[in-house]
Amino acid sequence: MTVTHAAAHSSIRPVAVLVGAPGAGKSTVGRVLAGVLGVPFRDTDRDVEQTAGKPVSDIFIDDGEEYFRRLEAAALAAALAGHDGVLALGGGAILDAANRALLAGQRVIWLRIDLPAAAKRVGLARDRPLLTMNPRAHLRELLAARAPLYAEVATDTVDASASSVAEVVAQLREALADSTG
Repeated sequence: MTVTHAAAHSSIRPVAVLVGAPGAGKSTVGRVLAGVLGVPFRDTDRDVEQTAGKPVSDIFIDDGEEYFRRLEAAALAAALAGHDGVLALGGGAILDAANRALLAGQRVIWLRIDLPAAAKRVGLARDRPLLTMNPRAHLRELLAARAPLYAEVATDTVDASASSVAEVVAQLREALADSTG
């Protein structure tokens, strides 16, 4: 594609790309971090919702996960090519090997979260389509299956399980400062 080719030569790149499981705080922490750094915030799930004209949960129900993942891959490529702030990815964006390849060379921070914290944060998972049936068991499986993929793409890892948003943001600022200073 012409757009992807042009993007490969772009000097615009995110300050940080946040990855992690549902409930890790990617969107919440990302917004706060972007505000602290004075850069824009972008969430690929919101990009997908804008493209589809409906919430992620409705995309999964109406169109299926495969369709969602195609929209997600396009949103990731566009964001990496044109966003110079903090970028939050959907929890499953790392499942696709092509997406993981796109993340190579990016500053990717894994917001790691344990099962008790994730289960508490996602609640009954009304808006999380992959967690609607037996959320705790499915979340346990999801965390175990995705952890190696998050680790593969991450340049840094921050434990977000017991930390407040402010504490996680402080750790992220420190990690980002260490890489630039």
